[in-house]
Amino acid sequence: MKKTLSSIGDWFKQLLSDERGVVSSKRLVGIICAMVLCISLYNNAFTSADMQPSDSLVDAVALLAFGCLGLTSLDKFVSARQIKKNKENENE
Repeated sequence: MKKTLSSIGDWFKQLLSDERGVVSSKRLVGIICAMVLCISLYNNAFTSADMQPSDSLVDAVALLAFGCLGLTSLDKFVSARQIKKNKENENE
């Protein structure tokens, strides 16, 4: 049981970490926004229309989640390109 919890904790830390092993705030915010959005949409399926959040609020949370996760992916490719350029410069 303890080993399972440790492996789940390691998986979650790896999920939030970037390619250097540092916890990424963009990933954390993106995952939290995605979870809140999913929970909100699930709850909206069982509540009346007057209790639902506004469409613009749902859109804003969705854009924030997708933007944070998209920027995390973009950073990964940009840093990989910079590492490649640095290696080429060192070889010259």
